[in-house]
Amino acid sequence: MSRLAVHRFRAMIKFALAGLLATGFAVGTTTPTLASGSFTKTGSMNVARISHTATLLSNGEVLVAGGDNSGSAELYNPSTGSWTLTGSMTNARAGHQAVLLTSGEVLVAGGQNASGTLASAELYDPTTGTWTETGSMITPRYNFSLTRLTDGEVLAAQGTKAELYNPATGMWTATGNPAISVSGPNAALLLDGQVLAIGTSTQAELYNPSSGTWTATGSTGGAMVNPITALLPSGDVLVTGGFISGNRAESTAAVYDPSTAQFTFENGPCQCAGFKGVALQTGEALVAGGTIVIPGSPYPSYQTIKSAELWNPSTQAWTNTGNLNSSRSGETITLLENGEALVAGGSQSSKNSTGFVILATAEVYKP
Repeated sequence: MSRLAVHRFRAMIKFALAGLLATGFAVGTTTPTLASGSFTKTGSMNVARISHTATLLSNGEVLVAGGDNSGSAELYNPSTGSWTLTGSMTNARAGHQAVLLTSGEVLVAGGQNASGTLASAELYDPTTGTWTETGSMITPRYNFSLTRLTDGEVLAAQGTKAELYNPATGMWTATGNPAISVSGPNAALLLDGQVLAIGTSTQAELYNPSSGTWTATGSTGGAMVNPITALLPSGDVLVTGGFISGNRAESTAAVYDPSTAQFTFENGPCQCAGFKGVALQTGEALVAGGTIVIPGSPYPSYQTIKSAELWNPSTQAWTNTGNLNSSRSGETITLLENGEALVAGGSQSSKNSTGFVILATAEVYKP
């Protein structure tokens, strides 16, 4: 990669870091109580990463890809706690999306690099450890949603455009478009096979694969930028998101009930932005890390945090759980086959620092 290309890629990463401060959520009105659960350190990645993807493979390992200027990828082995480099992607990319296909391959699409926003897509074959190009999306995208449907096809959605990937042909075709702009990397596949996508305003939409159409559903009660979604055992979906504006963090959380097509509004888990989450096998949802605002003159500063919370669907409340070993924001959290959750990468900033440091460290949450 040329020096100019590296410079452009670094600028894009800075943009991605800045974007973490415009997403996430904040303020619960009550103080969470303490729950069980702890984080333990595990092996560090070979490469520090931000805006990467982490995908659980059929063999129980985790594939982490991108988020650096080389497009490198590596595998985490839960039984040894170690990382091994595997083949690099055909394109360096960050802010891309990845999904496990029914074949056991991993589809990676979109993102950004020194060349700009990408439409290209590629496949990772775990049996050979290699990447091969597949059909490109119709529309270049980054920070979008990529969802495997029950029939094995993959839905990409962002803004007011959507398209489908057919693994049998390796091609993308246009499908019905959302009526309102949807955003964020975490659309939710419902138990009935429909896809819930959260709008950039308060409205949410449902995609019906049978008809290829979108319909409006309930309102989240507040704008959610790049929301986290977690499918709960009941079939309901926990949606959390928000943003930092000036010296304050604003957030909201809501639970979507498919049977009523309505959201119930809830408190957010913390006064922070840029944290990540995952649904656990216990039926709870875990969120961890994030960035808080430190008031200052003439400008505020930002600090990453170690705290983590659990959402309990039975009590409809957040509880504190064990802290991360390293404060971080914008990491990936991946549910492992044994019910634990792998936290990897992200960025870190202390109270007096002038910027963010990209992390290679990883840790495991044990419920």
